[in-house]
Amino acid sequence: MPNSEIILINISGDDKPGVTSAVTEILGNYNATILDIGQADIHHTLSLGILFKVSNQSDSGNILKEVLFKCSELNVNVRFTPVTTERYENWVAGQGKSRYIITLLGKEITAKQLAMVTRTVSEQNLNIDSIIRLTGRPSLELNDENSNRSCIELSVRGTLLNKNILSSQFMQYTSELGIDISFQKDDMYRRSRRLICFDMDSTLIKTEVIDELADRAGVGNEVRAITESAMRGEIDFTESFKQRVALLKGLDERVLKDIAHHLPIMDGAERLISILKKIGFKIAILSGGFTYYGNYLKKLFDVDYVYANELEIIDGKLTGNYLGDIVDGKRKAELLKLISQVEKIDLEQVIAVGDGANDLPMLNLAGLGIAFHAKPKVIANAQQSISTIGLDGVLYFLGFRDIHIDENELNHLK
Repeated sequence: MPNSEIILINISGDDKPGVTSAVTEILGNYNATILDIGQADIHHTLSLGILFKVSNQSDSGNILKEVLFKCSELNVNVRFTPVTTERYENWVAGQGKSRYIITLLGKEITAKQLAMVTRTVSEQNLNIDSIIRLTGRPSLELNDENSNRSCIELSVRGTLLNKNILSSQFMQYTSELGIDISFQKDDMYRRSRRLICFDMDSTLIKTEVIDELADRAGVGNEVRAITESAMRGEIDFTESFKQRVALLKGLDERVLKDIAHHLPIMDGAERLISILKKIGFKIAILSGGFTYYGNYLKKLFDVDYVYANELEIIDGKLTGNYLGDIVDGKRKAELLKLISQVEKIDLEQVIAVGDGANDLPMLNLAGLGIAFHAKPKVIANAQQSISTIGLDGVLYFLGFRDIHIDENELNHLK
């Protein structure tokens, strides 16, 4: 429309009730159309932007005058910017570009960390649309678990120049700055995950059970050396598994039960699983460990699926053999795919979490694969990684905010 006019209003100042209502009421009196609006509150400081179109240019002067008087009355600052039709249409066209979500997670977020990440974003031709904080504001006096973590989420848009370079730089920052950085495409799958598959040892629990068993059998050093080599991907998992199980021959079955009752659960595991179960997730354990402990965790966390390795026990003693097929890296990926088919869940809706080289096949098959407190080789070949906090860090990669998580936990206690 030749007589129409587009204007951007920017308002800032101490936040108080009624600012947005007052301004939009003035615009409504002149039948203005809201083309875009955004508002943020940082430490009680308001930042409000309204892009509007008025059909009759003769009304714009009255609108600006009334908004200016109202803002003066409310003691907030206001700035007006005219926007040409060409500029507006170019902006609208840009909305069709790919969108991505970048999540920064760590004990704290520093200015240096944010500066390096945002510089990389700019160099990759991406523009930041919004930045929000997912964790609660840190207390300077309290030192509880939730205060000792920080997470912010950046929504960015544009034509990514080189994903490999961006991933390489983010991985470098992760190593140098002690921060986890997740880069995901912002599509419908990110907001509709429905299945999570966990490794067990050193992921859901803080130990490698086979090492615990080996200590009781007096062969701890031998088994632990084989375990470490397998997790680093230096030797074939299947062969390492056979070697380690053989060393357990003669161990009393009662030892298995004693270890199960003292399993150290991974930090954040209960918080993560309780939230995901609440919103309808299916939970699976796909482990190169043993079904004895997988089934224990199944009862503890109401897990839906458990696939692991079955130890052969005769007359109350381990024989040094196993039953059935070994659950190795290839088998984990096959099982993940099978469960997703049974549950009618697209692979893009699946999350996989693990720490070892034998977890990489399922991490790379899932829509969101997360290397958890993993070895450098595993992190380098996974889509995402978490090394700074517990398992509940997965919730932030899904866009959850502490306020929503805390509300769920309070309701659970009632």
